[in-house]
Amino acid sequence: MTATAPPPAPASSARAADRPPPRPPVSRRRGVELVLLTGAVLISVCGYAVVGLTVRGAVPGGAAGYGAGLGALALLAHLAVRYGAPHADPLLLPVAVLLNGLGLVLIFRLDLATPGHHAAPAQLVWSAVGIALFTAAVLLVRDHRRLARYGPVCAALALALMLAPLAFPAVNGAKIWIRLAGFSIQPGEFAKVLITVFFAARLAAHRAAPPADGPGAARRAALRMLRPVATVWLLTVAILVLERDLGTSLLYFCIFVVLLYVATGRLGWLAVGLLLAGAGATAVAVLEPHVHSRVADWLHPFAGVATGAGPGQLAQSLYAFGAGGLLGTGLGRGDSYLIGFAMKSDFLLATFGEELGLAGLTALFLLYAILVARGFRAGLGLPDPFGGLLAVGLASLPAVQVFVIAGGVMGLIPLTGMALPFLAQGGSSLVTNWLVVALLIRLSDRARRPPGDAPDALRDTVETEAVAVAGRAPEAGR
Repeated sequence: MTATAPPPAPASSARAADRPPPRPPVSRRRGVELVLLTGAVLISVCGYAVVGLTVRGAVPGGAAGYGAGLGALALLAHLAVRYGAPHADPLLLPVAVLLNGLGLVLIFRLDLATPGHHAAPAQLVWSAVGIALFTAAVLLVRDHRRLARYGPVCAALALALMLAPLAFPAVNGAKIWIRLAGFSIQPGEFAKVLITVFFAARLAAHRAAPPADGPGAARRAALRMLRPVATVWLLTVAILVLERDLGTSLLYFCIFVVLLYVATGRLGWLAVGLLLAGAGATAVAVLEPHVHSRVADWLHPFAGVATGAGPGQLAQSLYAFGAGGLLGTGLGRGDSYLIGFAMKSDFLLATFGEELGLAGLTALFLLYAILVARGFRAGLGLPDPFGGLLAVGLASLPAVQVFVIAGGVMGLIPLTGMALPFLAQGGSSLVTNWLVVALLIRLSDRARRPPGDAPDALRDTVETEAVAVAGRAPEAGR
């Protein structure tokens, strides 16, 4: 009996066997984001209800509207991320919504202590404006690398925005506001994002440039590349000194030093930055009377109590933190409204510390830490120099702001006028922070995107990204 050869396999089966196995599906974790957003909205609504029950003995009549409004805004932001940045980090948006919601609760709580001035409704409107800008940025900024080409434009626009308040009267000793017909805006808040984009673009172009030949050529090339960055930074510092906005000038300086260190990898820049910051702070404290008074309050916060003049704002803030203890007095049961006119802005953290205690402050700082850490993680996952530097710079903005304002109201450093991100009253600051989160989400989407899932494989190469950062169009056929 003779064996017969097996029939040949069909051509279609052979081709199927040659194909690589399909990639396993990538979890985008948008469902996790939605669950966390629901929790963030519920926590905020519960805080709103607890404040009303504590102060007035009844749930506020607008609790349902507040919850529906915040929930609708969170859902809008979630849909924008789901369809515009499906691979984005699932923690960034829920953390931002929770911080925004907690800020609304605290401002509402202080509104009940100051019946003549209600700031919570306006803050909710600014939240809607911020989330609308967030949605537009997530959907319209499809490729973050395009921003690098507009670095000089961003620098020019930032300087123009910073110069604009000089034509208007000073508010609380600083010329940082534009006020027209009852409407006020702080242009410097938007300028900090533009300056960060410019710094990242110029420093990334320096990293992407080919190495120079000849003795000293590398140093000369670095100086030529860094000169515009240092020039723009010095111009911003000069403008901010004229406006007496020393908190923002400190913020710009920290961002400049951080990005310079990340771009070069040299610890010497951090040492130089600390020395310059110390020298500059000493000079300004001696020469500027407004800053000198704040330094004096920092050194002797209870001087007014000893002389019988009464405690100042910093002393009241320290009393509030002391009264809060470990677990706090409870929402609505504190006396931090005694701080005065800045209780809803600069000193809002004192209300948080008094009524939620050390435990609440720890949770709050952990939320900020998550926001910053996730931004740094996005920067580490990006292959292009510009994206990495931009993510680090944007994530450093809330980190520096929280350190400066928390250190000021706790008496660790002299107080500087700066808003606590997402929590403090201030429309310009809130809208800008939402723009920062939108850009971080766009960057994290690019960093977490699996290989081969890009809209244009050619533009995903590191070489093309470096060319785009340097502001040059790629040559045809390269």
